[in-house]
Amino acid sequence: MALQEIVEQTVTGLGYDLVEVERSAGGLLRITIDLPWSAQAVPGAPDAFVTVEDCEKVTRQLQFALEVDGADYKRLEISSPGIDRPLRHEQDFLRFEGETVDITLKQPLGAAAGGQVSANRKKFRGELEKTESGWQIVWRDPIETKPGQKPGKKKLAEQAVHALGFTLDELKEARLAPLVDFKGRKPRDAAAPGEQVGKIS
Repeated sequence: MALQEIVEQTVTGLGYDLVEVERSAGGLLRITIDLPWSAQAVPGAPDAFVTVEDCEKVTRQLQFALEVDGADYKRLEISSPGIDRPLRHEQDFLRFEGETVDITLKQPLGAAAGGQVSANRKKFRGELEKTESGWQIVWRDPIETKPGQKPGKKKLAEQAVHALGFTLDELKEARLAPLVDFKGRKPRDAAAPGEQVGKIS
């Protein structure tokens, strides 16, 4: 049985989601797990997090399963997802809709957004949104201001907004953007009236 299959069967059998399987130098096998998520979860309810006890439970069971199968590894590490959590399945995208994500395309889409996006560009960061045909990320052009100065309402209203549509098959990688706000979570800004939208298809 393949290593990925052993790990996935063991992790899901214990009631967790398998996020990632990584092999690192020195024989380290790193497994990332998460608690199951449901689209029917109560909106606004606090997220539950993987605990040390969860990691120990999965470690014990995986050590046994890997030993039985004769898997080749030296050290086993079980952890919860970090702030740059990978998004791999449709459910991951549904779970984190509205969050800022980093995506890498398998192939560049060509010149777009009035020439502001390079024809060779594959990496983008923006807010994740569901569309009728798949998914898109939306981002705003940066506004130049003096240090310590906030942009005025007029500049915000004139700020160009771009949208990049994609399907999961077109992605090489997608992750939550590792953004840390030490002042606490801020409400997302609503689109300003009169803003310009550039669609990248």
